[in-house]
Amino acid sequence: MVNTRAKIKKTQNTLKTCFSQASTEDTNHQSTQSGALIGSNDDLLTEILLRLPVTSIIRFKSVSKHWRWLLSHRRFTLLYDNLSKSPGLFVRGIYIPFDVENQSTPPFRTLGFYFDPRGIKIIQSCNGLLLCCSNLGQECARKYSVFNPTTKQFAMIPSVPGGQNVRRTIRFMCLAFHPTDCVHFKLVCIRSVVPNGKLFQIQVYSSDTGKWKISCESFSNSMTYRHSGVYWNGAIHWSPSCHNPLYFKIEGERLHTLPLPGNVASFGGYYDGAIPKYFGESRGHLHLVETANHENRLHLNVYEMSIDHSGWFVKYQVELDELPGAFPKMMNSYLPPSSPYYYEFDVFDVVRGEKEEDTFMVVRIPGKIIRYNVYDKSFKEVSNLTSYFREAHVNVHRYTETISSF
Repeated sequence: MVNTRAKIKKTQNTLKTCFSQASTEDTNHQSTQSGALIGSNDDLLTEILLRLPVTSIIRFKSVSKHWRWLLSHRRFTLLYDNLSKSPGLFVRGIYIPFDVENQSTPPFRTLGFYFDPRGIKIIQSCNGLLLCCSNLGQECARKYSVFNPTTKQFAMIPSVPGGQNVRRTIRFMCLAFHPTDCVHFKLVCIRSVVPNGKLFQIQVYSSDTGKWKISCESFSNSMTYRHSGVYWNGAIHWSPSCHNPLYFKIEGERLHTLPLPGNVASFGGYYDGAIPKYFGESRGHLHLVETANHENRLHLNVYEMSIDHSGWFVKYQVELDELPGAFPKMMNSYLPPSSPYYYEFDVFDVVRGEKEEDTFMVVRIPGKIIRYNVYDKSFKEVSNLTSYFREAHVNVHRYTETISSF
């Protein structure tokens, strides 16, 4: 009897083991079949990969030749870049994330170790690419480069032809790049025809040809070109700094007059090198920020340019009245409240969200960087600026993820 029960129990255990092994083998077989199905279906694989962070995309390029081909294909890069994020900005080459609670992996901590032992600085950010140049030395000795901080790809730019005498007259250098309308990046250089003169010439470099060419006849303008340009809608736009600002259309290589917002134009435009509080692009929109009225400097208008360059309209009205209460250092106690310099702040960036209610403004106040939502008026500190207390706009550049190659 005992032997019979023992045999039955042994048989049951054997059957359980067999069924368990069969179930595991069946599951593994189904997983293998599912993996093979996904791996052989590029459309399905693409849908999955589009949902992954950019660090995974870069890493998965080494999985196989087919995956590398798929992830490098223009169709995939366009789809991915269309969903790309702007997780932070660079302040004097140091990365600062917009979301301190859910920080993404920074592309790098500092640019100091790239390209030039003397160090380099960022001149401009354009749809994920950075235009950089040597940090030290005279203009005639500077080296320029284009860098993708996401993929770590970079290209050294040949010097503008004409020797040191020509390179000494460079007043402005700007990058034009977009994954759809300017696939091969271009550099636009403005130089004085004579040193320190008001007569200028434009030269354009194309990464497609690897060469510079003189673009148009010389022109005269009173703009100051010390501020970086903005590429939007197929053209380079300079931050308005005179009463008749210009923009340069890449296709056709022609200069056009850039309209000014109504309240700015009514005062005769910008004079003596004055510039807007902010001038930049986000998610295909060109923005300009100015004080809404002179009675309250904390009230701002965020203007947006019409797609046909016909004029500006007010997109957002931003009121920063709650900031001084939360951050008293914004108020300069040595000046009367009526002074235009009583409230100390700068607009570093305007970042459009995937949804309108996610749009925010990046504001520098003494010692801090603040993220301010333009819809619900909420705000929070994203960085402490104790090591670089005051920064000009020229040292602030947005980081946008892009896997496009050049």
